[in-house]
Amino acid sequence: MSTPLVFIDGDQGTTGLQIHERLRGRTGLQLLTLPADARKDPQRRAEAINACDIAILCLPDAAARDAVAAIVNPNVRVIDASSAHRTTPGWTYGFPEMSEAQAQRVATASRVSNPGCYPTGAIGLLRPLVQAGLVPADYPVSIHAVSGYSGGGRAAVETYEGPGAADALPFQVYGLGLAHKHTPEIQQHAGLTQRPMFVPAYAAYRQGIVLTVPLELRLLGAGVDAARLHACLAGHYAGAQHVDVMPLEAASALSHLDPQALNGTNGMRLGVFANDHGQVLLTAVFDNLGKGASGAAVQNLELMLGGR
Repeated sequence: MSTPLVFIDGDQGTTGLQIHERLRGRTGLQLLTLPADARKDPQRRAEAINACDIAILCLPDAAARDAVAAIVNPNVRVIDASSAHRTTPGWTYGFPEMSEAQAQRVATASRVSNPGCYPTGAIGLLRPLVQAGLVPADYPVSIHAVSGYSGGGRAAVETYEGPGAADALPFQVYGLGLAHKHTPEIQQHAGLTQRPMFVPAYAAYRQGIVLTVPLELRLLGAGVDAARLHACLAGHYAGAQHVDVMPLEAASALSHLDPQALNGTNGMRLGVFANDHGQVLLTAVFDNLGKGASGAAVQNLELMLGGR
């Protein structure tokens, strides 16, 4: 069997560079890269994508759609790290821990859409609870998340690390039109029947996300409490390699969450916090460049190559 050829289209962007770094020293595959003068040549890119076994697209949405449209070789498989195909029929959502059979679906798929960074945390928390009937599918979900500025791509990195870094805002809430492009993705893959309210923010650190979802127990079913919510999540992710759920006791001992705690890894840590007033806070901490982007892409690549 020949060595699989993997083409990273857009390999000079933040996600592409991180994928290269994660694959450094990896045996059993060959990376195809284009010289600098060919990266914007549509013909050279089309030739490359049709010559590979698996293409990883680290492109803006429109360019990702164009890249897929240029594929004429039926044997080419795709991992799209953009948001272009995350709710598109026929594409497999690349969150292997999302359900019991999802890893196998990814392993055999020809078209895989890598999850968005924020949706990874929101769906990771909500989908098991909605599927189990502990959180109603029509619950009025609110999601707040703070990411490192690298989540804003090259322009944001330049703002915080370039010559004008001293003037960069230490914290900024954005998406105030409540129309963030990740919202339909969260709704669909979390199994929600109503659009969630999603409020994202950037802070003045490079990478890492803390995402929170508040719940009111009075709006849930009879007998649903923090312990049942936690048990559902712990059971769903039991044995998962890249997602863990903090014990309730460990969570109750914390006074804060560090969004950078899992930087450089492909891990995501979920938590359940509660008070005596019928309120619960679901939390997710992970690296927006790891489990939220390049780490997930490499995990999906390994599955498609027959690994874990």
